[in-house]
Amino acid sequence: MGRVTVVTFGSQAPDPEVFLERLLESWVRAQTSSDRSKQTVRAKRARVLDLVEFSGHYPWEWSVADADDYFSHCRGVRNLAHNTVRNYQGAIRSFCEFACDPRYDWNTDCARLFGAVFSQIVTEWNRIPHSQPNASKPEKRVFTQWELQQLFDLADLEPERKLASGRKGALSAMRDAALFKTLYGWGLRIDEGRHLQRVDLSENAGAPQFGEYGVVRVRWGKSHRGSAKKTRSVLTVWEWTASALQNWVEFALPLYGKPLTDLFPTTGGRVVAESHALRRLRGYLDELGFAPGVDLHAFRRSYSAHLITGLGADVSFVQQQLGHAHASTTSIYTLASPDYQRESLKRLHEKTLAAAMTSRKGSTR
Repeated sequence: MGRVTVVTFGSQAPDPEVFLERLLESWVRAQTSSDRSKQTVRAKRARVLDLVEFSGHYPWEWSVADADDYFSHCRGVRNLAHNTVRNYQGAIRSFCEFACDPRYDWNTDCARLFGAVFSQIVTEWNRIPHSQPNASKPEKRVFTQWELQQLFDLADLEPERKLASGRKGALSAMRDAALFKTLYGWGLRIDEGRHLQRVDLSENAGAPQFGEYGVVRVRWGKSHRGSAKKTRSVLTVWEWTASALQNWVEFALPLYGKPLTDLFPTTGGRVVAESHALRRLRGYLDELGFAPGVDLHAFRRSYSAHLITGLGADVSFVQQQLGHAHASTTSIYTLASPDYQRESLKRLHEKTLAAAMTSRKGSTR
């Protein structure tokens, strides 16, 4: 199971580069067989080679000090985020566990060929714990209801401005407006939204008023630990979002001039790129002069926050809509918006005033 034989000729020493490559190939096969995506496997392999280059040592020569120096460099010099370094640590830890596993013969072969064995260099002492309930950047925030209305109004106006000025791009501006509304209307990540197709739309028997826009099937959900994309069904909540998507699909999308399966295509036949959507959004935000902290993911954050703080939706319902495995993840998105805080404070003041007036009337009798 994973045994490797490094051929030697006479007294010639075994080639450590060949041994390392064979080891990496075996590790890659093991990860691929456990349903890790190719992108994740490539990224993990790159981390191992990065540590080899940084430390100047082969994996069987690694020490805990090598790991300490590498992770400190990632945080202190390269200024990588906690989540990124934690992912790096997970990749190195996984590699060391594989190399040390007695069910494979890598440690035995390594001892025979190089007189050294593998060891686990990522420990509880140098590993970033996953203890923070909210690892998101503190400057990220949700849209207020007023900001969303202003943004959607400007996005709807943009195609008219393009046509009036004689410039190209009116159809793509309409597409991007529909995409932004879809991201918010169903709480989608940008990758989930831009990969939607017409077959992903269906009726909801419990809400027939939405027609075939009652359920959105997400097939490009965020993968778990590098596995295949997760799928989920998101139920339509607001009638206006269903109407906005319907208008795009039935009246504007056919203007591309050929049968299309993707909801948000480009003239080249591909789906709209995330970088393009982000540039478009940033242009609108700059024009509107909004405070920083909102991005494409803010549509998803705002969807969750507005459902819970605005409509009083149950957290478990929002958790299912967003596709979160744990309610604690959903709680990251539910920070009260300024609108909700002002309304809540107003209600508290009214209750306090009413209670004070009642008490005063009772004391004067």
